[in-house]
Parts: sequence; structure tokens; C-alpha cells
Amino acid sequence: MDHIVTVQDAVTAFAPWMEPTDEELDAIEQESPLILAEVDLLDVQITILDRVPNEMDARRLRRARNRVLSARRILANHTAMAPGGAA
Repeated sequence: MDHIVTVQDAVTAFAPWMEPTDEELDAIEQESPLILAEVDLLDVQITILDRVPNEMDARRLRRARNRVLSARRILANHTAMAPGGAA
């Protein structure tokens, strides 16, 4: 007869070596403006998903797209100028 056991220890165990490194946390911090801009864009897209966009919706969508493009440009330029970045 096979016993059914839980894997609770394996799922909830979190070893110290699994923590994000300082470099990973710095990368997340650098990308956060882009992440927030993409969340705003997604919010606008969800808002206009079930209706015909009016003038205000079109402006919100255009501005959200521009914020994403701006954040991507800034991140790409920052990455290219950083030591060890692709130049």
C-alpha cells in the first residue's frame, strides 16, 4: 500500500540562497518605471475592451503607449551606457 504524504516542507521551504541577489534587486528597481507604465497601458486596454473607445479613451490609450515607449527608451539608453552593457 502506498502512503500519500504531503510535500509541504518542499513547497514552503525557502533556503537563504534562493533570495534575490543585490544585482537582481537593482535590475528590478531599474525596470520598475517600465513595469508601472505597462500596467497602466494594460489598465487602459482592459477599460476599453468591452466598448467602443471614445475621444477620451483614445487619448488615454495614446498617452499610456507613449509612456511605455518612453520608459523603454530610457531603460535601453541606461542599459547601453552602464558598464558592461551592450554598446
